[in-house]
Amino acid sequence: MIDFILAGIIAISCIYGFINGGADAVSNAVLTSGQTAVTLTLSILGAMATWGGVMKLAEKSGLTDKIARLISPFISLIFRGIDKNSKAFKAIAMNITANLFGLGNAATPLGIEAMKELQKEDNCCEIASRNMVLLTVINTSSIELIPSTVATLRLTYGSKSPMEILPCVLMVSILSLGAAITCSYVFDGIGRKK
Repeated sequence: MIDFILAGIIAISCIYGFINGGADAVSNAVLTSGQTAVTLTLSILGAMATWGGVMKLAEKSGLTDKIARLISPFISLIFRGIDKNSKAFKAIAMNITANLFGLGNAATPLGIEAMKELQKEDNCCEIASRNMVLLTVINTSSIELIPSTVATLRLTYGSKSPMEILPCVLMVSILSLGAAITCSYVFDGIGRKK
């Protein structure tokens, strides 16, 4: 469905550009957008490789384990019924830690692993358990201490201080996470078969 929507938007934009005499602008955009996309991708790839390497160093040095232990009371409070020594608990802790550093792509495999382990622990097949829903909500609206991807984009497009958005990112992500967790608890069980 999204394919049709995006194709429709592109077609309507091109037709509108040609009707309003912007054929040159449309042609230039088509020719230069590929180059811009490659440049942007390489910029983000470099930053992701750097921060991914930092995350690996943090993992090897034991820093992520310390952070995971630091946030384990929060995880125990939110994710009820999960053993602290289980694979699911460790994967959730690592996922949240990766998201704290703004490494969404590094957090994705950890989130998938945590989801698989939660599915085993909660013994659910067709409907996601409350813990699985919470993991999805927390992973989607996570707190970022270092918004590395956004900072890289800002730097690529000429920002003199790409990290100046940090206070806003922290405030918005904390509010977003609080609202998401609250909604998850409020709407828990709606639509589930009893």
